[in-house]
Amino acid sequence: MPDRNAAPHSQTLDRGVRALEVLAEAGRPLSIADLSARLQVHRSIAYRIVRTLEDHRLISRDGDGRLVPGVGLAALARSVKSTLQTAALPELSDLANDLGMTSFLVVEDEGEAVTVETVEPRHSTVHVAYRPGVRHAVDRGAPGLALLAGLAEAPGERPEVAEARARGWATTQGEVLTGMRAVASPVLDGRGRVAGAVSVVFVDSQYTLDEIGARVGAAAKAIARELP
Repeated sequence: MPDRNAAPHSQTLDRGVRALEVLAEAGRPLSIADLSARLQVHRSIAYRIVRTLEDHRLISRDGDGRLVPGVGLAALARSVKSTLQTAALPELSDLANDLGMTSFLVVEDEGEAVTVETVEPRHSTVHVAYRPGVRHAVDRGAPGLALLAGLAEAPGERPEVAEARARGWATTQGEVLTGMRAVASPVLDGRGRVAGAVSVVFVDSQYTLDEIGARVGAAAKAIARELP
């Protein structure tokens, strides 16, 4: 039941924020028509939203006039980058280059696993592209299972969570990206709370799952040592 005492929210602001989320999730330039369809608003409304966001450099246009995230978003992101992300970035870079796989950092947000930082390997001939902003249910995919594995045992949890808790890392195949395998390990802060999870995603590898799991787990522990 709605909270009658809750303050009313701004529909215009809500649409503007959703427009930014749509662009981030699309992973490619969108037309005004694309954006209006995804927001389920008339094109004239989408156009006004875009003009406002352009004024603040939060949306810009590519050479074909399509919409892309603007440089203003980067400035905002830099100002809110967390201690966790700052600690994770060098470890993610080392992890990606050591294994030749895309590495990424995931946190839990209202029952979802959300990717907040990604690093692609420098010298790999083939690797999986994976961008910040990807969301999926926390009980699906290796990163989500790793987040749950950092918590106490819960009634009805997947057997894979208990397995990940016992060995220190989780693995799944095709649960988030079809055909892709992922390995992930939880990151615990100085008080033993789950701060996030480190993961890699790949199609195939010269390394065994145990070798990958050990390396991902080592990265998670190295990040944890930098957290308060």
